[in-house]
Amino acid sequence: MRSRTRSSRVRLIHSSGVAPASRIAVVSGPNLALEIARRQHAATVVACTDDRAAEQLQQACHTGYFRPYTNTDVTGCELGGAVKNVVALAVGMAVAMQLGDNTRAMLITRGLAEMARLGTVLGASPQTFSGLAGLGDLVATCGSPLSRNRTFGEKVGHGLSVAAASSMGGQVAEGVKSSESVLALARKHGVEMPITEVMAAVMHEGLPVAEAATMLASRSAKPEWYGS
Repeated sequence: MRSRTRSSRVRLIHSSGVAPASRIAVVSGPNLALEIARRQHAATVVACTDDRAAEQLQQACHTGYFRPYTNTDVTGCELGGAVKNVVALAVGMAVAMQLGDNTRAMLITRGLAEMARLGTVLGASPQTFSGLAGLGDLVATCGSPLSRNRTFGEKVGHGLSVAAASSMGGQVAEGVKSSESVLALARKHGVEMPITEVMAAVMHEGLPVAEAATMLASRSAKPEWYGS
């Protein structure tokens, strides 16, 4: 099993080859695979627009150490699973730069705000982002050395190029590619996502890590809640 958290999509395809929304489920949450393989206690979210289908999957994977919760917000759960990887890259870089817990807490919290702003525009439920598929997954991915995305950010923060970091370890850090996709989605809908924007620039435009930190630190003062 892979030693990090990921969002999984289960498709039950009709004979026509097209699955309706009620036949698509997403399993997402703070699910670091190595810990689950060791049967350490964990929880997850099973999201489907069809409550009955979600409940069936919930029952199928419920064990004494693995507790699934149901949710009908598929968009929010999928978005949380994508954006948290991008934020974890930034946290990994902060760790490599020996920045403290205040910095990490700031990145996690402001990353959550970015996730919620985009999710609101896309019709997701704000509650999803305060739950397991949002905050829970974000904390696990940003806080654990088992996280591929945080580990990748650390490598880049220590001075490795994106190409060199990608060639090490044989594991994929999804946030590297998804940073561009998330940013494109945000720009399409007019949503401000500064952490995502800076991470996309580091990963795909060669922006130096030191300049990335300066760019985030020098942003203009704003109210804590804006754009949502």
